[in-house]
Amino acid sequence: MVTLSTSEIRAAVRGALAEDLGAGDATTSATVPVTAQARAVMVAREPLVVAGMDFAAEAFRQRSRQAVIERMAKDGESVRCGQVLLRATGPAPALLTAERVALNFIQRLSGIATLTADYVAAVAGTHARILDTRKTTPGWRRFEKYAVACGGGQNHRLGLFDLILIKDNHLVALRGARPNPIAAAVQRARAAYPRLRVEVEADTLEQVAQAAEARADIILLDNMPPAHLRRAVKLVAGRCLTEASGGVNLRTVAAIARAGVDCISVGALTHSARAVDIALDFEPL
Repeated sequence: MVTLSTSEIRAAVRGALAEDLGAGDATTSATVPVTAQARAVMVAREPLVVAGMDFAAEAFRQRSRQAVIERMAKDGESVRCGQVLLRATGPAPALLTAERVALNFIQRLSGIATLTADYVAAVAGTHARILDTRKTTPGWRRFEKYAVACGGGQNHRLGLFDLILIKDNHLVALRGARPNPIAAAVQRARAAYPRLRVEVEADTLEQVAQAAEARADIILLDNMPPAHLRRAVKLVAGRCLTEASGGVNLRTVAAIARAGVDCISVGALTHSARAVDIALDFEPL
């Protein structure tokens, strides 16, 4: 699971506030006295799984160290519609300036956590695990993978450096290698990076057999219907882990899981999750 440090959360929030503020909050500066005090209340407007509370709290703190933050929920928690997530009390100009940045982080990350939880629930009763992918927002990968974990999913490789994934384009470049491109690629990968796990993408059952014979750690079963997945799992016979990928959505994921695969990777967790509906309203003191 990706864990986020205080320093990287602070840096991300600092950058987001700078982007939003520019030369200053013209509306707030023109209309709200600097001495005004307020309480901001963040409320879930739909059932959701929370992720990103540290980002939201940090946004208010960076605008005012006088702000008092009360957390009413924690990351990974399922909350009902109408539940209060956070209260921030302090200088009204600071709360107004931080409002959108705080919401952007928590709405986006909670959206990913909520969608992930839906996929995890859909495969309940099977032994399949839901994995994320590298299809993430540039610069937000660690945050989005953290949100996946909050929703009950598991993190696949973080980047190109921590797992070897031999895909179809790699195999095309090795066409003609002996005894076959998959065996040659696995052998070269083991020699170059002996401490990394090796995964091989397979489009056909023949490639599945070759990857299993080459002792890959994981075989990625790409865009195979459930009937083919079952045959692939039987062919592998426990020699390595199996991962289904491609054509996965909430309508198909249960049938894919029942085919017996160990993992199901879902790009939609990060590239297609919608921001959940969370409100932030001011209360008079």
